[in-house]
Amino acid sequence: MSIQSDVNQSQTLYFLRNKMQAVAVISEETVKRFLTYSELIPIISSAFGQFSRGQDGGVVQPVRMMVPVQKHNGMCYVMPCLYDGYFSTKIVTFFKDNVDLPSHNAYISLFDGTNGAMRALIAGETITAKRTAAMSAVATKFLARSNSKILAILGTGTQARSHFLCLTSIFSFEEVRIWGRTFSKAEALAKELSCKPCESAEEAVRGADIIVTATSSSTPVLKYEWVKPGAHVNGVGACRSTWQELDPELMRNATVYADSMEAIVKESGDVILSKCDVYAEIGDLVNGTKEARADQTTVFKSLGLAVMDTVTSTFVYKKYCENELKCDK
Repeated sequence: MSIQSDVNQSQTLYFLRNKMQAVAVISEETVKRFLTYSELIPIISSAFGQFSRGQDGGVVQPVRMMVPVQKHNGMCYVMPCLYDGYFSTKIVTFFKDNVDLPSHNAYISLFDGTNGAMRALIAGETITAKRTAAMSAVATKFLARSNSKILAILGTGTQARSHFLCLTSIFSFEEVRIWGRTFSKAEALAKELSCKPCESAEEAVRGADIIVTATSSSTPVLKYEWVKPGAHVNGVGACRSTWQELDPELMRNATVYADSMEAIVKESGDVILSKCDVYAEIGDLVNGTKEARADQTTVFKSLGLAVMDTVTSTFVYKKYCENELKCDK
């Protein structure tokens, strides 16, 4: 195997078995350069719709596989999907106790869906952060009230930052509040993003129109009595069947939406342990087959869909080909 490097962009093309099969290795820096919310949100919205159409939507996606790493309080997810001529598999790890490393680490392998040839190996942290925030943005556009003025974010990590950047790109908030278990982290992120740090989750949430929970907590951090009637909640943490981030009373009293009905009843502790009803998928709203009940208190419980990694990594790969190197599309 010979290797040709593009030193200027820190990218690599591998030429396998002298057949000129190019495999692009795309860095986080390049992903950040090519991936904007203005372009990503419509792509994610369309993927929601196609996913919820079932077989007619052309999305082939099994429920993700989780491998526990109990010794180190971590886990690994394997997320495959075939859609629109490309097949991708993301491997993402989550180690909540990491101190000097990100809690999430990910890579996405992208293949040609017509012949199985590998096209790219793409750094997955930025894609995961941005596509998750864009998923919440699509849900929020349907479910939040149009006059929403206050955003509350519970969490101080990567997803908190990405949700701030994404949601403030589509809403004009008068105030954004941030809370974290460690107040100094909330202060630091609030200073970076020019918003208000809060010493308690209740302080952050009271009166908020839109709430994001993006924590690594396994027990509820958002109480039902703090949430004002008609608020919209995006719950993106608590990714295991035994974890909860949202008060069971909130789940039972809100109208709950899922990214995947199949996955949420198997993987979401917020749903399983509260025994709440789940009204619809976000894709049903995109397709117009279910109501967006924005006059009620709503929850979007997000677990993540592999198809979102497929469409986002395909978009990045095509951008890379157009701007950097000649690729086999």
